[in-house]
Amino acid sequence: MALAASPAGFLHVHQQPGGGFSEPGGTAGPELTAWAALGLRSAGEDTGGALQYLQARENALPEVTDAELVAVAEAALGHRPTALLGRIRKAQLPSGRIGPNVNSTIWGILALRQSGERAPRAAVRFLLRQQARGGGWTWYLHGQPDSNDTAAAIEALHAAGLTGAPIRRGLAYLLRLRNHDGGFELTPGRGSDAQSTAWAIQAFVAARKPVPKRAFAYLRSLRRPDGSYRYSKRFVTTPVWVTAQVLPALHRRAFPL
Repeated sequence: MALAASPAGFLHVHQQPGGGFSEPGGTAGPELTAWAALGLRSAGEDTGGALQYLQARENALPEVTDAELVAVAEAALGHRPTALLGRIRKAQLPSGRIGPNVNSTIWGILALRQSGERAPRAAVRFLLRQQARGGGWTWYLHGQPDSNDTAAAIEALHAAGLTGAPIRRGLAYLLRLRNHDGGFELTPGRGSDAQSTAWAIQAFVAARKPVPKRAFAYLRSLRRPDGSYRYSKRFVTTPVWVTAQVLPALHRRAFPL
């Protein structure tokens, strides 16, 4: 068991007896549990009963994005999520899009690759077509690009074996969202936050490029005495989720793990 003052220790404190994870004062859920499991796995830490908790709730995941996230987590924990992978494959449309959005296509690719399956060529082509002129990707079709989805798209494309201009353009977009404090912001003008910074770090790790200077220093500035991370200099919110998403960046791990 990790020390209580470490990020992993903070997550362990918020694992419930049934294996799920919850925010302080909240109830456990499969999405947060998947994030916590991925964070702990990236750090080489024990995940307790998280896998069994997730497996027991596969039939209750309402959205394909939920199924994709849980599939990534289960596969990272050593289990092949056969039913969830089948649901993901069935969600692919003739256009190549998986599910309703760009984000669901990104995570569909990541889920398949985490399980050792090839990324569907049509899905990769669809994702490439969604790259905005400025180099970023968005959650929704025709939406505004943001750092988190751009970083995840870079990870998915790299996992699919792509290199070259799309990756370079994506990284250049992320650099335009870097602030003087060393952190990255979700969209222009929002200010730096822990999760956007962590996602950006993962993108550079995936692309095998140097992580921008001071990004890790920004994350260190947000660490709290209990091992959790602030969302930003101004706000403390959803500390389990934030800390879970920071952990892979701290350990220089990109998705798929």
